[in-house]
Amino acid sequence: MKRLAFIALGVVLAGCASVDSAASIQGASGWAGAWGASPTVPPTGGKTFENQTVRQVIRISSSGSAVRIRFTNEYGEKPLEIGAATLSLAGPDGKPTGAIKPITFAGNNAITIPPGAPMLSDPVTLDAKALDQLSISIFLPTATGPCTCHFAGTATAFVSQLGNFTQADFEPASTFTNRAFISGVEVSRADPQTIVAFGDSITDGTASTVNGNKRWPDVLAERLNAAGNPRPISNQAIAGNRVLSWQSPIFGEPALTRFDRDVLSVPNARWLVILEGINDIGMGAATPPSAAQIIAGYRQMIDRAEAKGMKVYIATLLPYEGARYHQEAGEAVRNQVNAWIRSNTEAAGFIDFDAAMRDPANPKKMKADLQSGDWLHPNDAGYKVMGDAVDLALFK
Repeated sequence: MKRLAFIALGVVLAGCASVDSAASIQGASGWAGAWGASPTVPPTGGKTFENQTVRQVIRISSSGSAVRIRFTNEYGEKPLEIGAATLSLAGPDGKPTGAIKPITFAGNNAITIPPGAPMLSDPVTLDAKALDQLSISIFLPTATGPCTCHFAGTATAFVSQLGNFTQADFEPASTFTNRAFISGVEVSRADPQTIVAFGDSITDGTASTVNGNKRWPDVLAERLNAAGNPRPISNQAIAGNRVLSWQSPIFGEPALTRFDRDVLSVPNARWLVILEGINDIGMGAATPPSAAQIIAGYRQMIDRAEAKGMKVYIATLLPYEGARYHQEAGEAVRNQVNAWIRSNTEAAGFIDFDAAMRDPANPKKMKADLQSGDWLHPNDAGYKVMGDAVDLALFK
């Protein structure tokens, strides 16, 4: 991911802090995408902040000698002013532990991000281990306008009373479960090859335990680390997302539209896992898109990723009978799509989540003990089955 050429133009001249330059970080050969949260268009009445500090806790998938944060104002109506930002390791309760380090931008503590833009921070030296939690605090001194957020964070964010609390813990005035103004965490490491998980709510972890890190990519990260093959994973899923079209702003732009931003811009992306299409089918009700149309979307993603040297694995679509938008016309399309996924030779391979999750007595439905109650999303146990179903050898 290239540093934006206009970064200096947005700098607010606040007090400067010493910064670790990329050249000073030794023993690392590149940046890896260790965490992700694709931003979505704010809905009417979306969250706004003014003279408040927002603290967010994320778990990184792999270790690194330094960290940098990708901030986002990509759907902002106005410039986004960050008055200060800090980073530290976080304890099990999400509170900062150890040194609280400033996050800077071209050496400055503050930045103004133009509307429509992301912004990479300077590197921050931090001995971050795989599966460590990081606490990121952002002081927002002026009215932000509707938040460029990721709306299914499945994690608690903490909002302060009025003021800058980036240098210390604080008692929150309120909480929410979105990801606000951050869309990626990158780590500097000797082997930066990254896995991108791309999809909808089933990859985003909808219905999993809040703050539990129970999404199937989280399970996969744990397995890779336990097996001694730690691979960074950037989760670029958006709940409600579709391959071909979109319905609501918070469901994100279609996969084909956001692909370059959310996949190809991830640094050192080497492998791509695509699990998407069930919303195209289900939201299409009695007249869903055809299997050929969805497959054409997959082919576009395969071609675009392979042109950048990535290996692509397509995952089969999970059973969904019992979900509110299930229809037999959609079930027929799902079966046709899955048949193509299993037999195609265009991708590097496939992952059979359908086989892992379906009820042998009724293959149209998930196993009852693996679904969350809506017959569309897995529960924690189901997400673990999915994470355990991925062959680790795919990422060697």
